[in-house]
Order: sequence, then structure tokens, then C-alpha cells
Amino acid sequence: MPPSSRRLRAVPVIGSALVLALAAIGYLVFGSPRHGSPPPAPPPPPGCQAGTGETSIPLDTDQAGIAATIAGIAARHRLPQRAVTIALAAALQETKLQNLDYGDRDSVGVFQQRPSQGWGSTAELENPVYATTKFFAALVKVPGYTTMPVDQAAQDVQHSADGSAYDQWTGLATLLAGYFTGASPAGVSCWYTPAGHADLAGAMKQLTATFGPASKDAVLVGMTTVRSGEKKKKETVVHVQRDGAWTVAAFLVAHAQQYGISQIRYAGYVWNAANGSMGWQRVSGSTASGRTASPVPRGSIVAG
Repeated sequence: MPPSSRRLRAVPVIGSALVLALAAIGYLVFGSPRHGSPPPAPPPPPGCQAGTGETSIPLDTDQAGIAATIAGIAARHRLPQRAVTIALAAALQETKLQNLDYGDRDSVGVFQQRPSQGWGSTAELENPVYATTKFFAALVKVPGYTTMPVDQAAQDVQHSADGSAYDQWTGLATLLAGYFTGASPAGVSCWYTPAGHADLAGAMKQLTATFGPASKDAVLVGMTTVRSGEKKKKETVVHVQRDGAWTVAAFLVAHAQQYGISQIRYAGYVWNAANGSMGWQRVSGSTASGRTASPVPRGSIVAG
């Protein structure tokens, strides 16, 4: 894996993290702005990361959403983490985890699949849920895909002009798969400045489209809407199977800006959009945003 691959889109994300850090330090040292003082620094641009510290992998929100969708589709069909690694390696090589409406000849979408080769219509392939489902449907037909090299498995699905190109992404794809499948819990975080009310209905619709309808044997067991906290804020409680819970939590974080979600709680951890660059934090009375963290039902994720 080339050195640059471990810092996917590193320049803009590292820059935004620096702005956030400087703004926080300025507030702590000097307090809130006074009359005649310079206005506060603007909030950093939205961003995401997988992992923490020096080994974290910067992603933009679109890339995080695609990675979370790939992990979610795999969870829906009970596929192993190796399948997620193979799909991520293919998507990294083809589009750098972007959903493109163009490509070589008639190739489109995350995996640059071609309508003329029987993958589906252009509109279908530009839907990451559909495109990922088709990728995995082809992958599971490859004999021994869980034990063969990642690039070989990806090539057996993609039939690319140069299948060896997938190999350069194996290391990065392996790390991302661990974070987005929950093998490394609380590993995915994003940040943006929330405004207005969350579109929880829209978020749950997309969650269902990815993980499948809720049932006692599915990843999603059920969903309920509640009002909690002093302001009776509307929240959705997502009841999940334990082995897929962090995959669901990562999906919600990755799509938080799209649906205006400002806080997610699970298993004694809380994520807040405004300070998401700090990652998931242990719950202790009130959250870093000042909101009271109400109890989370066992085996459930709370989003609001």
C-alpha cells in the first residue's frame, strides 16, 4: 500500500482539524468574544475519520457514507468482514469511495459497473445500496473468495483491465473494514455544525433500505420514537442485534449531516456532531455539548 493511501484526502481534513483545534484553544484561553474583539473563527468544514490518533484515516462525508453503506449491506446479508474488505478495495480503486455519474465508456457508480454488461440500469447503479448489493451477489459466487488474495477476489467480480491495481488498497481497505463493521468499536466519527431538527424519518428509511426491514432475526430488530430530556427532544431508539450494533452506529454517524442528526448514544458512549472530531466519548451525566444524556435501553442505539 503506497504511503499516500493511508491519508486518503488528508490535506483538507487535516486542515479542518487544525482550524477546530485552534478555535477551541482560543475559546478556552480568551473566553467568549467581547465588545470590539475579533469575531470567533468559523466552524470547520464537515469531515469524518476512521480510527483515532496518528493512525486515523481521514474521509470526507461522502466517502464515509459509501463505506458505511458497504458495511451495512454486508451485515444485512450476514457476509464476513473479508467481503467488506474486498468491496472497499474495489471501490477505493475504482472511485476513491465516490458515487460517480460518469466513467470509462458507460461505467457509473461506486464500483464503475456497466449497464451494458448486465449490472443494471444507469439509475440503479448510481444508487450505492443497489450497486453494493450487486457487487456482493457476484462476490459470493466466487469459489473461495474468503481465503484468496483481496485483489484476485475483487478482479473476479469486476473483470477490470488491470486486476492487480486492487492490491494497493488491501491494507487501507482492511483497516476501514474493521472500523465500519464494528470489529474496532466506536471507530467512526464525523463532525458538522447542526442546525434545525433532525429528519429522523428519512434516516430510518435509509437505514432500513441498507440493513433491511426490522424483524427479530434481522440486524434491525425494531425502531421506536420517543421524547426525552428537558426540552422533550424527539429521538429514535433503534433496537439492534448486538453483532451488528456498531455497524449501525457507524452508519448513522456517517449519514448524520445528511439527516441533521446531532447526537448518537450506544453502549455507554456518546457522539456529538459539533465536536465529533473528538470521537466517541464515554457518557458521564451530561455530554460534551451540555445536553443531558438520558439512559439508553439495553441493546439499542439512540439517535436525535
